[in-house]
Amino acid sequence: MEFHHIPVMLNEVLEHLNPVPGGVFADGTLGGGGHSEEILKRIGNGTLYGIDRDEAAIRAAGDRLKDYAGFHALHGNFHDVKQLLGDARLDGGLLDLGVSSYQLDNAERGFSYHEDAPLDMRMDTSCGMTAAEYVNTVSEQEFTRILYDYGDEKWAARIAKILCERRAQAPLATTQDLVSVVDAAIPKAVRRKDDGHPARRTFQAVRIAVNDELAPLQKTLEDWVDMLKPGGRLCVITFHSVEDRLVKQCFRKMQNPCICPPKAPICTCGRVSLGKASGAIKPSKEEIEQNSRSHSATLRVFVKRDDE
Repeated sequence: MEFHHIPVMLNEVLEHLNPVPGGVFADGTLGGGGHSEEILKRIGNGTLYGIDRDEAAIRAAGDRLKDYAGFHALHGNFHDVKQLLGDARLDGGLLDLGVSSYQLDNAERGFSYHEDAPLDMRMDTSCGMTAAEYVNTVSEQEFTRILYDYGDEKWAARIAKILCERRAQAPLATTQDLVSVVDAAIPKAVRRKDDGHPARRTFQAVRIAVNDELAPLQKTLEDWVDMLKPGGRLCVITFHSVEDRLVKQCFRKMQNPCICPPKAPICTCGRVSLGKASGAIKPSKEEIEQNSRSHSATLRVFVKRDDE
C-alpha cells in the first residue's frame, strides 16, 4: 500500500513556519513527506531533518524526497529530538501529531475501528507493546482513567468493566473485538445519537497509551523550543482536545513562566519568557470540504525570543 498523507493546514504551516533559503528545519512527524517537501522547495540549499518512528514512513518519504540534497531522514521518536539531532540549531520545527492516512487506511496496522484487523496500533512496529497486549493486561482502574483522560469518554468505567469481563472469557485479538466491547457498554440509544463512531474515543485513548504520546509531550515541546535559534518557530498541529490543551498550557507556561504571586510589585523568581505563543489556528472551510480529516485540526505556534 502506498504511503499517502494529505498535509493538513499546509498553507498555514508555511506561513507561520516561514521557511527561508539556507535555513535549518526539522519535521518531527515526517509521515508521507507532504509538509517536508513544501519546506524543502523553499529552503533551497538548506537542511531539513525528517523524523518518524514508522519505518514505512521513512522508506516512503526517503524515496519521495531523494532528489533534495538537504533532506535527512531519521528513524526515531520526535520526543528524542536532542539525541537525534545533537548540536543542530533550528530555524523552525513542525510536529503534526495526527495519525497518517496510511496508518488509518492500512487495516493491518490496527488503527481503524471500521475494519477487522489485528489489534496493533503501534506507530513503530519494530518495538513496544501492541494494543492487544495492552488491553489484555491493563487493570480495570487504569483503563478507566486512560479512557477518561485520553479520550474524554463518559462511559469509561462501563467500557473498562466489560473489557475485563470479555477478556476473562477470551483474550481480545482484533479491532472488532474492541469495537464489540464499546458496543456492549454504550446503550443503543446513546450510540444512535453519537455524531461519530462510538468507538473512536476508545481507539484514540488506546492508541495514545500504546504509543506513549502524551506523557513526554511537555518535556518534548520544551526540548524543541530549546533547539530553536533566536526567533525560530515551532508549529504544532493537534487533532483532539486532550493534546491541544497540553500544547496550549505548555506554550503559555514558556511564554509566561513567572511563579511570583499575582500581586507582587516586581518579579523575584527570575524566570524569563522564552517567547510568544499564538492562539488557536483552525483549517479553512475549503480545506475541511476537501479533506474531512482536517476538521478537528488545531495549529499552535511558538516563536522563540530573538534577544538571547
